[in-house]
Amino acid sequence: TLWVAIGSGMITLLAAAMRKQKNDRCSDYTISIKGDKNNLFVDEKDILKTLSTGTNGKIKGEAISKISLGKLEEKLEKSAWVKDAELYFDNKNVLHVIVTEREPVARVFNTAGKSFYVDKEDNRMPLSDKLSANVPVFTGFPDRKTLLRKDSALLKDIRTTAQFIMNDPFWLSQVAQIDINAEREFEMIPVVGNHSVRLGKAENMDKKFNRLFVFYKNVLSKAGFDKYKTIDVQYAGQVIGVKGNISKGDSVQLRKNVEKLLQQARDMQTTDETINTAGNESIATDQIATNPDNTRDPNPVKFFSDPKPNNQNRSRPPKAVMPKRN
Repeated sequence: TLWVAIGSGMITLLAAAMRKQKNDRCSDYTISIKGDKNNLFVDEKDILKTLSTGTNGKIKGEAISKISLGKLEEKLEKSAWVKDAELYFDNKNVLHVIVTEREPVARVFNTAGKSFYVDKEDNRMPLSDKLSANVPVFTGFPDRKTLLRKDSALLKDIRTTAQFIMNDPFWLSQVAQIDINAEREFEMIPVVGNHSVRLGKAENMDKKFNRLFVFYKNVLSKAGFDKYKTIDVQYAGQVIGVKGNISKGDSVQLRKNVEKLLQQARDMQTTDETINTAGNESIATDQIATNPDNTRDPNPVKFFSDPKPNNQNRSRPPKAVMPKRN
């Protein structure tokens, strides 16, 4: 008799709870957005608009039984800018909406001039009318509706390179854009300086940018910026320069600009090293930048000056100094 009474009481309580839940209404709601605070492409108004379409135009005061949390989450996650959405009611019938936004790491222009963003998971995202993300710019991506396998691999290389640039304040300030050539290799156009930098493939970008920083600090800042039209850092242990000419006034201003930029990077990790140049030139330094993992480049950096910027030099460095790629 006791167990029957206990069972009947539990059934009664359960039925009462179900009736209460059916009659309960949403007392209020809260919306929180997770992601890069500097790049909020989804705001509370956007989220509230999506929620309203799934709750007959209202949230507060709506019967909880009529609010399908699963369907609302699916609606929110259909947005190209939403990575994840989580909804739940607390014991005060308050609806909590937690949205995690995708974070762009690069803006990519294809060969047709159209552009899109790439996030940390290599997803493509459209541009936003709200704002423009402060991320590295890449140009020359293939114009295809359906990506090939090699295009997806290129997107991954873009994302890897962009994340390296974004994690380094110096290069985030100095890199204007990165062009992708027909061989799917990268060439950097700087903010300061009238030269281009051949980076090659995406592997070992930390070492390539390290060699470039060494070159900026110990060669261009001393020898002047009127000598080199192209700088090639894609080969292990080498920096190869192709000479060019700009006006003396521009050279002086470029030197001031780069010195100012380098001054902002004085706190970067440094170590003892020597840069050897071609011919009779030799520039020694007490301190140069190390790799981000605080290790030396396994090959000593050598600088080769090529005074003839012809078509052959644009495709590859002189055979006498070209080692195997990393």
